[in-house]
Amino acid sequence: MILRKRFSDVVSRQLDLFVEVEGDGLLAEVRKRKASYDRAERDDAEEAYGDYVDAVDAVRDALEEMRDRFAKTLADDALEEYEAAFDRAAQKRWRWLG
Repeated sequence: MILRKRFSDVVSRQLDLFVEVEGDGLLAEVRKRKASYDRAERDDAEEAYGDYVDAVDAVRDALEEMRDRFAKTLADDALEEYEAAFDRAAQKRWRWLG
């Protein structure tokens, strides 16, 4: 359990920063695209879903960039642990990433 918490504070702060920076950007786009998909008529649903998936992928890519940038500062023995902690926390915060 101690190992699991080793990166919890830094990851939490990173995800909070992501919300601060992308709350009106990428994250807002996901919310907008999900709402459009939910309201879409049958004929438009496939395209709306594709737009939603593209928005989710953009968030995933941005989070991976953030994770990888920090991971470069870590020793090799901590790398996998940090990446797992980051991915787990991001998926917990944004279930639609999973």
